[in-house]
Amino acid sequence: MPHYQYKARNTVGALVNGALEATTLDAAASELLGQGITPIDIRQTSGRPKTDKAASTSGRTGRPRAGAKQQNGFQQLNDALMGKKIDANELIIFARQMRSLTKAGMPLDRALTGLQASVKNPKFRDLLQEVQRSLESGQNLATALGQHPKVFSPLFLSMVDVGENTGRLDLAFEQIGRYLELDKNTKKQVKSATRYPSFVLVTIAVALGVITYFVIPAFADTFARLGAELPFETRLLIGISDFVVQWWQFLIGGSVALYFAFRTWGRSRRGGLIWDNKKMSLPLIGPVYQRVALARFARTFAMVMKAGVPIVHGMGVVAGAVGNRFIARRILKMREAISRGESLYNAALATNMFSPLVLQMISVGEESGTIDQLLEEVADFYDAEVEYDLKRLGEAIEPILIMVIGAMVLVLALGVFLPIWDLSSAASR
Repeated sequence: MPHYQYKARNTVGALVNGALEATTLDAAASELLGQGITPIDIRQTSGRPKTDKAASTSGRTGRPRAGAKQQNGFQQLNDALMGKKIDANELIIFARQMRSLTKAGMPLDRALTGLQASVKNPKFRDLLQEVQRSLESGQNLATALGQHPKVFSPLFLSMVDVGENTGRLDLAFEQIGRYLELDKNTKKQVKSATRYPSFVLVTIAVALGVITYFVIPAFADTFARLGAELPFETRLLIGISDFVVQWWQFLIGGSVALYFAFRTWGRSRRGGLIWDNKKMSLPLIGPVYQRVALARFARTFAMVMKAGVPIVHGMGVVAGAVGNRFIARRILKMREAISRGESLYNAALATNMFSPLVLQMISVGEESGTIDQLLEEVADFYDAEVEYDLKRLGEAIEPILIMVIGAMVLVLALGVFLPIWDLSSAASR
């Protein structure tokens, strides 16, 4: 019977090493799980025959073939082109696959090895290899994933940590996958609702730039040769056009500098706090930002409560997941109030963020001990409100865009075509 050496963690989380006999690798993993030990790495001590190893490495002693070298070059080029940012879809697939593998009792190192073969993004594949090496060095999964904070959020890490400590890692990955998918759908709805207005505004800006830089100067030369008295609207358009033609480099450079300055300010601590507060007061789109953040708060809070995370620690995790620094600051104030002994209802009431209906549901959930279930209903309520607001947003923006286009046509008609009509009238007398 084959012999296997293993690295694993016992019920208290301590790293243990040992050896056992089993018919297969899966049987060895099942035997360890039956003893209450979570496998990290299992290796067969007998290994493969030396002839196989020699055959597999014989090509390394000689000169590399040109075809293999060319193939490696194409592979590196393909990896460089495919080396995109790790997006939400890949994290969702990762969470679903880890849920299935951990539920089946697969050791974590073998699960990560299998996932590396199916990942197409080279950056994500390298990340999984680093996580696997961290596991083999004795770290737990939450710590190994925590070495990549740009990919895995505090909520992701907290749920994995709770899943490891409670022995329900599969349930933790299931909740993570569900949350990531709902969050992705919300972002997709917001982008879909703002795509058409953004496209129209960009088109209008490009059209105004072309008309100001090319069309109006041509009309201005014609009017100058005729020597006719021009109306005020035409003189205003010609003055604006002359200014743009003369200073267009500074206008473009100033706009780019202003954009990057605003981004830098928005990423700063104080600037981000002010901007996240002000954008919730914007007309039409402001309430959508607020409800999206509150839906994330309710759903994330429900997840950490259901997972058994202490409420004070969970509020800190929730604050980092809402995506709005102003609301995150209010949540941290809720945590301070709860740590002083106040109820969740009173802490939520003091923030002035929630509607009376939501506050009532929080109160009932706190009294009945079903706060996680009612918070999920609150999240569903906000998601429905966001969907309704996005539909209403499209209906409200469309007439505004039509008015903008009409105003642009009216200005061009008064400034460009009115002098032509005056000249035609004077010539026909």
